[in-house]
Amino acid sequence: MRYSKWGGIDHWHFELEPLGQDQFGWWFFGRKGLTQQRGAEPPIVLSHDFVLLMPAAGCWTACFNADNAMEIYVDVTTRPALAEGTVSAVDLDLDVVRYTDGRVEVLDEDEFAEHQVQLGYPAELISSARQTCDWLVEAVTSRTEPFGQAGAGWLARARRSA
Repeated sequence: MRYSKWGGIDHWHFELEPLGQDQFGWWFFGRKGLTQQRGAEPPIVLSHDFVLLMPAAGCWTACFNADNAMEIYVDVTTRPALAEGTVSAVDLDLDVVRYTDGRVEVLDEDEFAEHQVQLGYPAELISSARQTCDWLVEAVTSRTEPFGQAGAGWLARARRSA
């Protein structure tokens, strides 16, 4: 998985295990102990298992986490692409999170506003990111699939076979 920021700035990158595909998209497994790195910063070691969904349609990626206060963490992105075994997307700052207590929040609104100026986001990109974020808040809150049982199912299967 390779995330960049607008303008080609290196962001998060890490290795995942492919799990399969369904009507929602392509699923990948990240196991506890996975090393993630943001740009040239020192790597961090993940403390929990998760599955990542690269959706069949849409401009986002979603992580469904085990044993974490953030049950679901969705990054608003450009359209993710899968090529030569690598998923890549441009992270557009906005994140939609559902906590295990059911609360849903949008994170990094301030970063989104700053980057519109600093990184020169085009007006169409800003509008698309905002629309995607609004749709995600509704879908994650209402548990519309894949934000209902689909992610939890893929995560349970991946953990059983690990």
